[in-house]
Amino acid sequence: MKYILGLCAFIFLFSCTSQKVNSKYSKIEYQATPCFGFCPVFTMTINPDRTAVFEAEHFNFTDKPSKDEFSKPREGTFKGTIKEADYNKLISLLDGLEVKNLNDKYGEKNITDLPTSYLRINFADGTSKNVEDYGKRGSEKLSEMYHFFENLRKNQQWIKVK
Repeated sequence: MKYILGLCAFIFLFSCTSQKVNSKYSKIEYQATPCFGFCPVFTMTINPDRTAVFEAEHFNFTDKPSKDEFSKPREGTFKGTIKEADYNKLISLLDGLEVKNLNDKYGEKNITDLPTSYLRINFADGTSKNVEDYGKRGSEKLSEMYHFFENLRKNQQWIKVK
């Protein structure tokens, strides 16, 4: 009986050890800047353990936005854990982009009222890639990525910390 209890305790202890997260991305950051309309303004940073920080500036939670929102304080800093299925989808989207092969800049700034998106990826091998996209139309796959981040603002559980 002692051996069975000892074996059960041994199995229990080793089953509770945390698994090391093995991802080729060490940090994923997306930033959306303002436009001359009601574009959401925010920055979201996601770590390989799925923890995330959402810095909400303006137009992230309003159903009926108005220009008066710019005179209000920023919406806040939020923390949360990205749902596993959503994180896996994000990784799949990034893999499909072939991030290291993207241009550094997209868009033409001859139109002055469009938002800019910044996608900043840090890789586990120590390299990084920064993509600036004025107008958010760099490619169809990039546009899909931007919409995915914009949806994360509303389909995750965020806890306000500031």
